Amino acid sequence: MFINVNGIKLHYEEYGSGQPLIMLHCNSMSSKVFKKSIPLLAKKYKVYAIDSRSHGKSQKVKILHYEDMAQDVYEFITKLDKKNPIIYGFSDGAIIGIYLAYAHPGLVKTLILSGASLSPESTKDGAMKFFKFWSHIDRSDKMKIMMREPDITDEMLKSIDIPCFVTAGSRDLIKEEHTRHLVQTLPDASLKIFDGESHSSYINRSTKIADYILSLDI
Repeated sequence: MFINVNGIKLHYEEYGSGQPLIMLHCNSMSSKVFKKSIPLLAKKYKVYAIDSRSHGKSQKVKILHYEDMAQDVYEFITKLDKKNPIIYGFSDGAIIGIYLAYAHPGLVKTLILSGASLSPESTKDGAMKFFKFWSHIDRSDKMKIMMREPDITDEMLKSIDIPCFVTAGSRDLIKEEHTRHLVQTLPDASLKIFDGESHSSYINRSTKIADYILSLDI
């Protein structure tokens, strides 16, 4: 399905019934990254799996900004009149979720954030070197955005007064000290480290993240 939001055409799919759960994927992939998790989550939630702008089947743009992506999701929520959704964001999706909750207080019931970056400095040096290399091959702006954004401040995080559940892999490409700083700065947050997992291994082609979400009291 498609919906016009924020000047672009956004592709999404919906599954199940119940409380709305909006799932936001990582950089350079699409909502298909959640294909193992969605069937489980759809037994409890009305799942909306969105392709971010310039990803999947959604409309492409020349320059990407996380705040624009957050506005896309805001208009998606308001156009479909989805009250107090749960937002699950993976990597870039987690960044979008943070910007969304910050810009629109009272809109979101709960944030679940996996592998969230606060700034380009959150990414380990080896991973960032790869992104810089790949940016010379990929003609889109997908790699470049990670070198200049996000810029999530402590003041922004302190203003997000909803329950937040933060996850990461023990071998994540996001520095653990940045993940722990995120949890310590949000007013109401908890942390789950998936032992032995990478940035994406417990999410992509896995049901572990679905099992975790279903275990939460939300």
